[in-house]
Amino acid sequence: MEPLTEQEIRAAFVNCTKGEAKRLSVPRDLADRQWDDLDFLGWRDPQAPDRAYLVTVVDDRPRAVALRSPGTAPSQRRRGMCSMCLTSHTGGVSLMVAPKAGKARQQGHSVGTYICGDLACSLYVRGKKDAGVGSRPQESLTLEEKIERMVANVAAFMAKVTDVPTTLRSGS
Repeated sequence: MEPLTEQEIRAAFVNCTKGEAKRLSVPRDLADRQWDDLDFLGWRDPQAPDRAYLVTVVDDRPRAVALRSPGTAPSQRRRGMCSMCLTSHTGGVSLMVAPKAGKARQQGHSVGTYICGDLACSLYVRGKKDAGVGSRPQESLTLEEKIERMVANVAAFMAKVTDVPTTLRSGS
């Protein structure tokens, strides 16, 4: 993924108003991110832990979605698998819900999926971050194929949010 500026990120949101995008918390360490290892940029809002954000490149343009992650009780922390990168975590996968873009948002429509709670899917796929024993299934796919699958999963989710078929570019 190519590096993005704070202004590019704020302008990329498709499922919130310009005012909401202006007020949301953008990471301060954008210049220090390992962009070559990212297929999308994801982060949680430090002031509102139930909020998260995902930015990727769709049809050669940055696109971003605001997400909500309902909290789970400690007793409900069981092993779950991320729908994006297929990494399993104990208590580390969250249901992320995105308001749909456009008129559907105004009607209260949303879509959800299970994503790594820290949104570090790109790092898990590349083996740069470890979720523990048994977190990644044994597969015969190459790294490039795993990345392509994850990128396709992100594209499918973005398409559900926007109701528009999308084409994402891999970060590698």
